[in-house]
Amino acid sequence: MRQRQRQKSGISPSSNQHDAQNPRFPKSDRHKPPTNCYLLSSTRRVFALCLAFRVVNALLVQTYFNPDEHWQALEVAHRIVFGYGHLTWEWKKGIRSYLHPLLFAVLYKVLALLGLDSSWFMQRAPRLLQSIFSAVGDLYLYKMSDVLFGDCVAEWALFSQLANWFMIFCFPRTLSNNLETALTLVSLYHWPCIRVSPTKVPLVSRKWGLALAALACVIRPTSAIIWVYIGLLELFGTNDRLRLIFLEVAPIGALVLGLTCLLDRLMYGSWVLVPLNFLKFNFLSSGGDYYGTHKWHWYFTQGFPVMLFSFLPFSVAGIVWSKHWKLSGLIAWVLGLYSLLGHKEFRFVLPVLPIALMFSGFALAKTKASDSQDTEKKGSLNTHSRHPFKRLSILFLLATNIPMALYMSLVHQRGTEDVMIYLSEEARNDKVKSILFLMPCHATPYYSTLHRNLPMRFLDCSPSEEKEIPDESDRFMMDPISFVSEFTKSWSIPSHIVLFGSEERLLRDFLTSHSFKEIRRFFHSHFKVDRELQASVVVYVWTGH
Repeated sequence: MRQRQRQKSGISPSSNQHDAQNPRFPKSDRHKPPTNCYLLSSTRRVFALCLAFRVVNALLVQTYFNPDEHWQALEVAHRIVFGYGHLTWEWKKGIRSYLHPLLFAVLYKVLALLGLDSSWFMQRAPRLLQSIFSAVGDLYLYKMSDVLFGDCVAEWALFSQLANWFMIFCFPRTLSNNLETALTLVSLYHWPCIRVSPTKVPLVSRKWGLALAALACVIRPTSAIIWVYIGLLELFGTNDRLRLIFLEVAPIGALVLGLTCLLDRLMYGSWVLVPLNFLKFNFLSSGGDYYGTHKWHWYFTQGFPVMLFSFLPFSVAGIVWSKHWKLSGLIAWVLGLYSLLGHKEFRFVLPVLPIALMFSGFALAKTKASDSQDTEKKGSLNTHSRHPFKRLSILFLLATNIPMALYMSLVHQRGTEDVMIYLSEEARNDKVKSILFLMPCHATPYYSTLHRNLPMRFLDCSPSEEKEIPDESDRFMMDPISFVSEFTKSWSIPSHIVLFGSEERLLRDFLTSHSFKEIRRFFHSHFKVDRELQASVVVYVWTGH
């Protein structure tokens, strides 16, 4: 029995030479657990592990990363349920679908009905909900790795996914990119064209893949970049092309698009074709460039390597050794097309990061197979000396990624989150009447964290038709003293002012002369990101009568 099991192993000490060189087993899509890798005995156990990990991960994240986490999801959901919340210019131009915010609106409504809309739940429940979606994405990365390469690679792919610093830092956040990533992983699992044996995949699987791909495109229209590539692979690899186009792609795409258009019609109050508006702004007019640009090679030389971090050499090795050019081609395709856009962000290419980490899992699995063979040849019985390179690799990956993940999740840029939690508590005790944010636009969460209907004002940064004219936020950052001197001529004096320490030093005398005094200071960052060092966030309170 033991010998029979070893012959079925994806990677094992007694596998033949071809097997040891390439852990891409089984050759069919059937699950064949290797005896030395079979740690996760069922899909339920894998999902339970992923869910437990992501829940802890969600509670761990206490820093600020990208404004869209709050302003394009939670702020909109808060307005839907509680009647107050700020809608940014994107919602006025109709380039965002309400589908994503409505997921959190349902959560907020449940919390309100149960009387649980306290500060703690309002701050943490959305990320806990996202942790469920993220865990589903983790599960399907495992399942996809399993059907492509066998369960030994699947386990190491899951290890890579859960240990990668950027996935820990970003995946539990309520960004639409994270839901897009989870949907992408689930959908890819269902597409026959990426399987070892496409003809063995039932047709209904492809329909599920199409529906999920359409949902991903509704949530993030740029997700179409991924599905054009996958769709072309499927089109050229299938014998039933007419069926694929006219009986699957057309009706499923039309159904999903039609339902979301009806949803947006209900929420906007008029007919809005979000994907078209999104395409016009971001691709045809390069509207995203308003928020900054990078050189064309940024994703290849900086962005994606930083996301992979110390997993990079393992991912490259896995791509070369596995020879799965379809999925590695998808990574290159996505990075290449996004490189054509001037405005670039880490989160835009997040959907292909798990695929790169899957290749890292392949390399780790092959390392284990090679070490197992070497150990068996030497006849060593010392278990502590087995798989030395694999052990060193794991220690190296954990030692480089876990500290990075903890620092970015708990320390770096936490001041803007902490200040809103503080103001929320103060507002609950009726100590806050109004708030002015003298800082770059969208630098903090807003009503979704404060959860009190109080007057608040931040500096506007909506794109202007005349690009040469700086917005409020830019004018303030260029000359804080002159801007505030002009601004206060027509202001309604707020009870609290929030600003970064770098600007507070310049405005300290001005604020003191207008009866404001510092009441709290929160640590924010050890080093600058894209402006001057914003080391702290300072709160001033008005002491006049």
